[in-house]
Amino acid sequence: MKENKTLKRMWKIIKPEMKSIIIISILATIISIIEIVKPYLIKVAIDDYLSLGIYQKGIITISIIGGVYIALVIIGNIIDFIVKTATSMLGENVIYSLRNRLYKYIQYANITFHDKTPAGKLFVRITNDVEDISTLFKDVLTTLVKDILMIIAILSIMLILNVKLALISFLIIPLIIIFSTYLTKLLNKKQEYSKSVKTRLNTFLAESIYGIKLIKIFNRQYEKQKECEQWTKKFWESRIPTGIIEGFLPGIMLILEKLGISIIVWTCVNQWFNVNLQVGVIYMFITYIQRLFDPINRLIDNFETLQESVVSIDKIFEILEKKDYLEDLETGKILDNVKGKIEFKNVWFAYEKDNWILKNVSFTIEPGQSVALVGKTGSGKTTITNLINRFYEIQKGEILLDGVNIKEINIRSLRKNIGIILQDPFIFARSIKDNVMLNENLSDEDVEEALQLSSAEDFINSLPAGIESVADERGNSYSAGQKQLLAFARIFAHNPSIFVLDEATANIDTHTEELIQKSIDKISSNKTSIFIAHRLSTIVNVDKIIVLNQGEIVEQGNHNELLNSGGYYSKLYQAYYNSLTA
Repeated sequence: MKENKTLKRMWKIIKPEMKSIIIISILATIISIIEIVKPYLIKVAIDDYLSLGIYQKGIITISIIGGVYIALVIIGNIIDFIVKTATSMLGENVIYSLRNRLYKYIQYANITFHDKTPAGKLFVRITNDVEDISTLFKDVLTTLVKDILMIIAILSIMLILNVKLALISFLIIPLIIIFSTYLTKLLNKKQEYSKSVKTRLNTFLAESIYGIKLIKIFNRQYEKQKECEQWTKKFWESRIPTGIIEGFLPGIMLILEKLGISIIVWTCVNQWFNVNLQVGVIYMFITYIQRLFDPINRLIDNFETLQESVVSIDKIFEILEKKDYLEDLETGKILDNVKGKIEFKNVWFAYEKDNWILKNVSFTIEPGQSVALVGKTGSGKTTITNLINRFYEIQKGEILLDGVNIKEINIRSLRKNIGIILQDPFIFARSIKDNVMLNENLSDEDVEEALQLSSAEDFINSLPAGIESVADERGNSYSAGQKQLLAFARIFAHNPSIFVLDEATANIDTHTEELIQKSIDKISSNKTSIFIAHRLSTIVNVDKIIVLNQGEIVEQGNHNELLNSGGYYSKLYQAYYNSLTA
């Protein structure tokens, strides 16, 4: 059952390249024919000319035979060059196609998929596994037909030359089948285990590189180095059996090849079974035995490549076939003139079954209203903003935008109208202009206006290349506050109808925060704004505060109302005020 599934997956990759594979296989077959004909020409030269001491037989001279032999060598080399170039390009085409498919899936997969799938694992799939599959085309598929045809042709010619000697030579074939079958099955099992260890190692390495600052902060370099050594040792140990088998197979094949040649020589020398052959025929048999082992050895060597490719194909398609993780970005209602009214009606949500993060949450945010979500860590504040963006699907209840269930709204249209600024914004290793535009068709004037609104203008003007300055990876060339300013500029430039600010001013100094607050007040005067804040002093002027505790709404109202009620918010604010005083 699993084998059938793997074959179907393999066919999906092979089918688009079938025309190229057929052409390359035909050219490779011509090379095989040339390789078979060349020993026959030598045999004719030895038995029909040199052994008889003659130069010419009819109109055919030994020079003509030599000329044909040289011509075949030249033609064979030219075709071989074409085949190698074509197979290399074929492999690159497969990499191009498959890597783009994987990347597209990763981009279109929902947040749940990314929560469950380590980034390191995805890197392995899109790099190493894709490369493994490309070798299937470069080294296996395009030579498979040639090698099989060559084996059949050699065996047939040997039978035609001398049935008795051919049958004696074939005694080694059962040994080849027994050894190769057993060892390749063992190799397959070891290869699959080694691949899984390699994935874990790469995941660990990616994680460690991402978290290098945290490792340094807590001085865990030594411990992480030891962990790395453990994983690399485990991978090394997993490769040892594979290396032994890979080294053992060619040795066994070489012994069997020499055994086959020895059988031919002993049979002819001792004239066993009344075998008495000409020197040229004996030469052909020895040459064909050697040529027989070339495709056999190649098939065995390629079997390892095939096993690696099969494992990689399964792992890649395990991702590509999970359609339930893909977001439908094309269908749904397109939003026009969004007013920004948000309604939660009896919403229940859990990331994991029955572990409810939100419990029967209901509230309404009117168009243009500014609302703050307040509560302790884990109370569900960020989850609410994630659900508004439809990063996750709720289990019960409804979420409405302008009276329309967000499940009926086109996801692209929904998210285009919602701008989120996170506490730790992501900056691409591109120019400031590119980071603000994010491939949107914006003019330089739009970008500069957005930078001015976010109070990032002075910071940008201090850079040598201005808005064309290129950031380091993850924006490491900029301070946390500067990255935050760029995040604000990004939101201002795209001008969404709804703003979500998740502790967005946490890393900005007081003066800059005041400037940004003025910009926010100006640009969001007619837009819905949602604030998540632990610094309660930043939200005292919002229209409404929604107070959460353990996934439930415990209070709603403005700052003064909640403070005067002496409830949960009042206690939170008092604790916050006391911490500032302390």
